[in-house]
Amino acid sequence: MGRLFGTDGVRGRANSDLTPELALAVARAAASVLADRDGTSRPVAVVGRDPRASGEMLEAAVVAGLTSAGAEVLLAGVVPTPALAYLTGRSDADLGIMISASHNPMPDNGIKLFSRGGHKLPDAVEAAIEQTVASGSSDGHRPTGAGIGRVRALTDATDAYVEHLLTTVDRPLSGLTVVVDAAHGAAATAAPEVYRRAGATVHAIGCTPDGWNINDGVGSTHLGPLAEAVRERGADIGIAHDGDADRCLAVTATGEVVDGDAILAICALLLHERGALKSDAVVATVMSNLGFHHTMRDAGITVHTTAVGDRYVLEALRTQDLSLGGEQSGHLVFLEHATTGDGLLTGLALLSRMAETGSSLAELASVVRRLPQVLVNVPVQDRLAVAASDEVAAAVNAVAAELGDSGRVLLRPSGTEQLVRVMIEAPTQEQADAMARHLATVVANVG
Repeated sequence: MGRLFGTDGVRGRANSDLTPELALAVARAAASVLADRDGTSRPVAVVGRDPRASGEMLEAAVVAGLTSAGAEVLLAGVVPTPALAYLTGRSDADLGIMISASHNPMPDNGIKLFSRGGHKLPDAVEAAIEQTVASGSSDGHRPTGAGIGRVRALTDATDAYVEHLLTTVDRPLSGLTVVVDAAHGAAATAAPEVYRRAGATVHAIGCTPDGWNINDGVGSTHLGPLAEAVRERGADIGIAHDGDADRCLAVTATGEVVDGDAILAICALLLHERGALKSDAVVATVMSNLGFHHTMRDAGITVHTTAVGDRYVLEALRTQDLSLGGEQSGHLVFLEHATTGDGLLTGLALLSRMAETGSSLAELASVVRRLPQVLVNVPVQDRLAVAASDEVAAAVNAVAAELGDSGRVLLRPSGTEQLVRVMIEAPTQEQADAMARHLATVVANVG
């Protein structure tokens, strides 16, 4: 078996890479490892999923795996990933399992695991679960009779999560008109409801999931329909979530995209002004635009940089005892209120800033002056060989020397695919395009 866990759980083509058998094995192994680690004879697990059709099949397999290991299962049904994390902590459960492939196309699916309190699993625990799956060692423990786990529904799952989110809103959002796009995903019910109950006038698109249409031309990876709807409705803002609603992107009243860097900057400045930004510092990843770093520097806010992935942002937040971090893709973590990235919480923070200042989203986002940035995904045969190539390293160093302090170059192998991501930031779009094409060619020839 190859590496099971990627940067965000187990993910693959449902019923091909991610089979019911594998889902059952992962669930059994997770229950076994966490029971051994915590000394729990009958662990409790909360299980949720996004609405893609394969989630029904995989949910059944996960529940079978958990109950066959003696775990009690609380079924949350279709809920966002951050809701699953919240419910895991609220229920004082030992384990949370979210069945979702986030922003991936409908044929994919995934399994995300959370430990007690709703936190992402540490690498060491993921490694132990992976080893248990590979060895089949959890198969030896098969309780019978009253030792088999039971299943009950969490009937208030969405309501409890929405109520939790509303406690973070300091003032009504009345006067703001919002178009929300839930990507036909897990937040199709919760997102319109929470923005409406917070006081905004809400128009919804991408909120009619049928099991097959998740992320299909809508949501945070397809912002065109949202921009069009915002202009048609004369709305103040458009908010886009992905399939499991752990990310948030936005568009202005004229349909201009506001990415995670700008949203993170807006929220950092909000907390900074309130004296609520711990250590006057924020966590971002290596993909954050240099313009974001300049904005934070000018505001007196320190930026701690991590590898790409909200798990690394979370790790830095907890290690450094900080309150806010995020990614350009729209994953933001407000550690005072959530244990993982939460797109709905981010959307509420963004709307609250607009309501508090009376400023448009375009005005708020203008604090970040982005450098032209180009990202090229280069298909390769062996992404690790590319990363180790002297020829590639020499090409990267040459571009970095040419840019100096005026830009940035980054090569990053994908964590889940045979791709190498080439990112260039430069003073002009022409420079960024030319340098990215050059490095992409070098990578393709080596890979």
